[in-house]
This record gives sequence, structure tokens and C-alpha cells, in this order.
Amino acid sequence: MVTASCTSVIKEFFAPIEVPGKFSATGTEVLADRWWLALQDENLNQLIAESLSGNLTLRMAWDRLEQARAVARKSGADLLPSLDGTAEIARQTVKTVGTDSDSSSTYSLGLAASYEIDLWGRVRAGWRAAEFDLLASQEDLRAAAITLSADVATVWYQLLEQRQQLALLQEQIKINEKYLELVTSQFRNGQARATDVLQQRQILEASRGELINARTREKLLEYQLAILIGKAPGNFAPPAATAAVELPPMPDTGLPAQLMEKRPDIRKAYYQVQASDQRLAVAIAARFPRISLSANAETSDSNVRDLFDNWLANLAGNLTAPLFDGGRRAAEVDRTRGVTAEALHNYGQNILTALQEVEDALFAESQQRNFLVSLDRQIVLSNQSMEQTRERYIYGDMDFLRFLTTILNHQSLQRSRISAGRQLIAYRISLYRSLAGGWEMEEVRQ
Repeated sequence: MVTASCTSVIKEFFAPIEVPGKFSATGTEVLADRWWLALQDENLNQLIAESLSGNLTLRMAWDRLEQARAVARKSGADLLPSLDGTAEIARQTVKTVGTDSDSSSTYSLGLAASYEIDLWGRVRAGWRAAEFDLLASQEDLRAAAITLSADVATVWYQLLEQRQQLALLQEQIKINEKYLELVTSQFRNGQARATDVLQQRQILEASRGELINARTREKLLEYQLAILIGKAPGNFAPPAATAAVELPPMPDTGLPAQLMEKRPDIRKAYYQVQASDQRLAVAIAARFPRISLSANAETSDSNVRDLFDNWLANLAGNLTAPLFDGGRRAAEVDRTRGVTAEALHNYGQNILTALQEVEDALFAESQQRNFLVSLDRQIVLSNQSMEQTRERYIYGDMDFLRFLTTILNHQSLQRSRISAGRQLIAYRISLYRSLAGGWEMEEVRQ
């Protein structure tokens, strides 16, 4: 903002929200800056390392950071005087009728300097705004890296899920083939109807169709992973792992106030508030007079050896004050004040979103664990029910439709268990992502 003397100062901003004292749950494990190391998955470690060096979206964030650095240097240069030099050689030839031509050369040098006295802090506020933009770009890069690492982890475990689904479907197809042989034998012995055979054939074919879909999903996830790493789909072969990881203990979530200081997206929003406030100071200072100094020195001579003997120098001061602009400068002050207010509210919204993401992930993981316990119980009961109905069907005490329903329910539960296990990992990744504060990165130039 601007003080009574219109000098720009750095303000401390507080989000217009009430931050809770603690989260609803927490753990004991300390979360490393490189959060994915907690999963202890060497394949994931390698994939994320490749993505951080090869992903083109992340490289664009590096490019934006370089642009911000250049703008900050450019704005800082306005605080210093400027000095320009000139050099000129002029040759003149005079020819009179009946005489030889007469030629002469003139050499001249000049220096010109200018400097604006930053009486109201306008130039310094502009430089500070650029510096805060640079800090915001640095946080934007950290946020982009966190997002990228989380996306790679999410797609990787989705890929592992599809591989597990493929293995399960192949096993279920073999089981369904055996049941088709059973019902066909029952039909030949007059113990089953033709519709029973047709139904089991349809179930078998449906399993084969689902296998095709699972292979398609697997390949598309491989392609998606390749793009995240920065490679063409045809030039990338993902690791051949299939087993999912065992989740480590819950991380220490810390305090909400600590999250505000750590998360790069919140820090970026804070720096954007500071940059907007400095631009408001620029707009206010623009309504006051400007004082600038200029100086120049010139020398010229027809002889180079005498060029530095005679100099003409002058020093001038210039005062420029706005008298009438139709309210343009006042309107710019109102606009930048509105931009600052918007940035402050965006800062608060980022904090609210961050708090929500942490609480969402904590609650979702807790409920998913309960759901997995329920699924495991259902699978045990379903397996027992399937064994009993199979025996009753073989001995003719139950029709095939009820037996078929039991089979389908059990196989569906098996597939749901794999998906639910992967979803639990996804919720943990969301928690890591919402708590991550970023890390120092070295730019990879290629």
C-alpha cells in the first residue's frame, strides 16, 4: 500500500477466513518432501523421476519461471540511471567550378544519462511487484511438480489394478468354462435344460468381452503414463509389476496453520496478493508529479586527436505533473484496488480448498478401509454360498438360475475388491498431495 508520503511498503495479509486449530485425524509418520518415497515402490520412484525431467507441461512451468525472472530484472533496472553513448563521423566534400574539391571530416562523441527520482515509490513498487510475481512463479512450479507426481502415481496404480483385473478375469474364464462343461453334462443326462446351457455360454462370453475391455483400459493407461513422462506412447514400456503396495501408516497431518505456510498453491496466492498490492501503490503514485534528471555531454572536432579536448555538457531537471486526464488515473487506482481485493479472496479460497482436500482424503480413506472390511466379509460369505449352491445344483436340489446368480455375485465381488484396494491407494495419494509442500528441483535442459 502507500503511506502518507506515498512510499511503498510490504504489508502482511491475513486470509478472511477462520482456520481450525487441528484436522479431524492425524498419524505419526513424518511425510518427506518427496512424498511418494513413503510408498516404497521402486517402480513408482523411477517413473516420477523420469516425469520430473521429461514432462513437457512441467517444462512450460520452468519457462514461465524464466520469464518472471527476466521481468524482475527488467523492473529492477528502472531503479538505476540509464546511460547511452553515441559516435558519429561526418564527411563533407565541397567542389567549386574551376577548382579542386575540398573534403573535410568531423568526428563527434556524445553521452546521455537520465534518472527518475523515485520520490513517491512508484518505480520501487513496480520492481517489488515483479519480485512477488517471480516468487509466485516459483511456487507455481512446485505446485505443478506435486500435481505431476500425484498424476503419475494415480495412473501407475490404475495400471496395476487393470493388470490384476486381467489376471482375475482369465482365472474366472477358466472357472466359467468348467461350469459350462458341468451344465452341459447335466443337460446330456437330462438334469438341466437347454436354457441353462445357453445362459452359461452367455456368461462365459461376457467374461471374455470384459477381458477385452480390461486389455483396452490397460493399454490406454500405458499411453497416458507415457505422456506424463514425456514420451510418445510407442516409445515407452512401463515396468511389468502387478502387485500393489502395502500402505504405510497414516502421515502426520500437522496443523492447518502449518499447511498454509507449506502448500505451494497457497503461497502462490499469497504472493499474488502482495504483487497486486504493490501495483496498487504504483497506480496511486502515478497520480503525483514525476521528477527526472537528464545530463548529456558532447564533443566534436575535425581532428580525432583533439576530440577529447573540448566538451559541451548540460544538466537538466524535469518535473511532470498530471493536470487533467479525465479521471483515467483515478479509475486505474480503483481497478487495481479491486484486483487486490480479488487476489485476497482468492488467497482465502485457496486455503479453504486446501483444508477441504485434506479432510476429504482423511475421511474417504477411513471409510474406504471400512468398506474393504465389509467386502472381505462379503467375499467369504459369497464363497461359502457358492460352494453350497454348487453341491445342491449337482444333486438336483436347486435350479441353475440360482446357482448362476451366486457365481456372478461372487465374481463381481472379487473384481470389486481389486478396484476398492486401488481406490484406497488413490485416497492416500490425495492425502499426500494435499499435505505436500514441494521440494527443491534442478532444471533439466534439453
